[in-house]
Amino acid sequence: MLLWRTKMAALWRVTSYLRLLRTSARVLLSSRTPAVLKPGKWRNLLYTGVASFAVGGGLCAIPFRQVENLSHDSLIKRAASLVTDSSSTFLSQATLALVDAITEYSKAVHTLIALQKRYLDSLGRLSPAEEDTIWQVIIGQRAQVDDRQDECKRFESTWINAVKLCETAAEAAYTSGAEHASVTMRTNIQVALSQVEEVQKLSTDAEKKLAETKVMEVERMSQYTASLQNTSDEEEVPEAYLRED
Repeated sequence: MLLWRTKMAALWRVTSYLRLLRTSARVLLSSRTPAVLKPGKWRNLLYTGVASFAVGGGLCAIPFRQVENLSHDSLIKRAASLVTDSSSTFLSQATLALVDAITEYSKAVHTLIALQKRYLDSLGRLSPAEEDTIWQVIIGQRAQVDDRQDECKRFESTWINAVKLCETAAEAAYTSGAEHASVTMRTNIQVALSQVEEVQKLSTDAEKKLAETKVMEVERMSQYTASLQNTSDEEEVPEAYLRED
């Protein structure tokens, strides 16, 4: 929806520019006698066309002379609409970046969980070399999880700023009389909030499973250490018994 609005705004600006060129061309070609239009009318026509292109094309400046039928209120309303369009684009890009970052973070966490479970299931059946190899992989995956988490925090900060900017733009559009732009802006904010909230559920679920895996790892390692200790004690008992004989 945001992409469609952006394309439509760009198309509208291009259409306004082409319409201005066609109007100017028709006036110049159809006027066989230059005296038909007085200099004052030529200036009005020129100022009107330039002002329409300046406002419609999103330029930063407008002619110094007050243009007929374009009041300050209408100019402010159009400018507010342009601000909401730009803010929507910023929010859209920030939301996409944050959603992708959280998704990649969740995938990295699930990969770490799978590696840790595989290691725990193989306790006692791995050679020292194999155990060292899988531990190197786990350590590398933990580093990747940390990097993904840092990326999420960075994009989340940008996304929060984008939401605040859009809220300000929506309020400015409403107070300037651009109610439609304000309503559209607030709808875009709600969509962005819903998208981020949905993907954050995935990361929260992944983090919960990772915590459960860590608890299981502590329990398994404790059991494995105890079993090794018991095996060592059983092997030492016969030797002590034989020494007493």
